[in-house]
Amino acid sequence: MKIPALFLALLTCVGATAPAVAATPRPHPAAQRTCATPPALKHALEELTGRHRLAGAAVEVVDPACGRWTHASGRADLRTGRPMSAEDRLRVGSVTKTFTAATVLQLADAGRLSLDAPVERYLPGLVQGNGYDGRRITVRQLLQQTSGLPDHGDSLATADIEWLRHHRFTPRELVARALKLPPPKGPWHYSTTNYILAGLIIEKVTGRPAEREISRRIIKPLKLHDTYWPGLSEHIRGRHSRSYFTTERNGTAVRVDGTEWNTSAGGTGGALISTPRDVNTFYAALLDGRLLPGPRLAEMLDTVPGDPARLGPDGRYGLGLIASPLSCGGRWTGHSGSTRAGHNTLAAVAPDGRRATVVINESPTTDASTAAFIAALDTALCAKS
Repeated sequence: MKIPALFLALLTCVGATAPAVAATPRPHPAAQRTCATPPALKHALEELTGRHRLAGAAVEVVDPACGRWTHASGRADLRTGRPMSAEDRLRVGSVTKTFTAATVLQLADAGRLSLDAPVERYLPGLVQGNGYDGRRITVRQLLQQTSGLPDHGDSLATADIEWLRHHRFTPRELVARALKLPPPKGPWHYSTTNYILAGLIIEKVTGRPAEREISRRIIKPLKLHDTYWPGLSEHIRGRHSRSYFTTERNGTAVRVDGTEWNTSAGGTGGALISTPRDVNTFYAALLDGRLLPGPRLAEMLDTVPGDPARLGPDGRYGLGLIASPLSCGGRWTGHSGSTRAGHNTLAAVAPDGRRATVVINESPTTDASTAAFIAALDTALCAKS
């Protein structure tokens, strides 16, 4: 699903600029020590659920030097009081984009498609009209968010919540919605529509639904048992956190349970369900070079400046990857994900190989709570136990 502008604008508010991570160090197991959750990280999660009054927050961290640990604060279910857990499934939103981009890169490496071919070659006639021309947009530009296409999510910003919750979108319907919008300004514009088109290209060149191809190439080989495509189902299978968001009713802000939600509007740009552990496993495999050969991974990590109004002054975007500064030096490499229904995810790998996925199950409503969520990721990647 579309990431709110506020969320993207605050992604790079901490740290200094340095090259993105290229690979995850893998020390000998005998050299590992046991890590405990740093007090600063515990405090960061407790700030989210205490001071900022979000329902729940959780993190899984994996450090090459000392292994895996988790921590959680608040409630996974406000009705029953069940505690939040890093083991719970949730909707990971635009983290899905990295899965889709990696699949496109695999197909390019196999000679099934060219990143520099026009979209028109694979989807003839689909991107035409209102000044948009698929003959002038490449596959690479879709993944890099430099296609010049608007985001269909903008056409849904004022949609009735209950209609949006239950409506079953098709990919081509989403593309058609986007093409009716005015063109964005600037060379870089974050658009989930780019990734809907990438999914349609995967389907075209493989003859299989994109979701099935991504599962076959990435989810199943990595044994991501808690990661799956919900399709048109409004439910999350298995143990999961509920999700919450705030909306206005009769002039009053009210908290709404958004757990049951049809996320077809996100599709191959935002519909995956997963867990922090599976997401960490995926990014480790990707950045270790287990999913792509070196030259293709280098293409994925080759970033361009993002729109400062959206990614901050130092934010950069590769092919389905965000690169953002860390307070402890270097940049994290990963992606963010948010859903209209309330689940939010930040997942990244630091230059030293530490990886972290931080999740909350309620959408932030203030600059301060959004900044605190982003700062929690920085703490997870930088704080020492």
